[in-house]
Amino acid sequence: MQVDQAIRNYLLDLSLKSSKMKRSYITYRHALELYRNYLKEKGIEMIEDIDFQTINAYIDSIKIRYATNTLNLYKVVIRDFHRFLSEYYEIKDPSINIPIQKAKRSLPVYLSVSEIDKLMSVFDDSEYVDIYHHAILEMIYALGMRVSECCDLTLSAVDLDAKIVRIVGKGDKMRLVPIPDGSVQIIKKYLNIRDIWLKNNSPVKQYFFINRLSHRLNPVYVQRMLNESCVKAGIKKHISPHKLRHSYATHLLQGGADLRAVQELLGHSDISTTEIYTHINEERLKDVYLKSHPFANKEEKK
Repeated sequence: MQVDQAIRNYLLDLSLKSSKMKRSYITYRHALELYRNYLKEKGIEMIEDIDFQTINAYIDSIKIRYATNTLNLYKVVIRDFHRFLSEYYEIKDPSINIPIQKAKRSLPVYLSVSEIDKLMSVFDDSEYVDIYHHAILEMIYALGMRVSECCDLTLSAVDLDAKIVRIVGKGDKMRLVPIPDGSVQIIKKYLNIRDIWLKNNSPVKQYFFINRLSHRLNPVYVQRMLNESCVKAGIKKHISPHKLRHSYATHLLQGGADLRAVQELLGHSDISTTEIYTHINEERLKDVYLKSHPFANKEEKK
């Protein structure tokens, strides 16, 4: 089978899978384009001509350009691609023994409570656009939402009377997250201007967040708006929407929340993903100790 045809068949299968895989489609397609380009450079046009050494040489050729996590992702894509061909077309899988290097998990960057207050204070809640921006960041931080979850949020999923939001996360897993009392006012203000902005024939009227052109929210816009807001607030950390989610989790644990409860609120399938936030608190406690305790910097007696 020709490489190009094999990739087309794989991507078609991928596009027909769950919404979780659909969100991965662009990433997988890009990874396979890089792989295909390398194979063409080496004069390999047929899948059957690819062996373990070919794949290993390809990995060696790109490992200088990419971080461990990205490189691991590309390896996973290649392995899944060849596994697909093996299962559906009985073509020998040459990728079975390609190793996945374990990446060192770094501690998430997050904002302190005072920095969150500074960030939210840059908005003028008498101006429509500022209300819109404030409500977006309020929802992401106060509910620990992924930016994709915020953009995909529907109007029917938000119950202000019950102060509950139904969030559909990775793998179409749904979780119920309470809306803090302090966030209700800005959400109500946004909903008032949403009614003004919404066009009768809008094809996206089911979505919670729409702009003044009656278009749905997109992640690039959120990142750009967050960058500008951090500059106004004098925050020098590089903050992404996902780091607001890190802040949410960290502040819950600092406030005494149970780890299992935080796992449920974040929508993590595996508690080991949530446990990284306990390390943040350990680092914070160590820092507080070193700065505050009289024995912390005392030289050892000889």
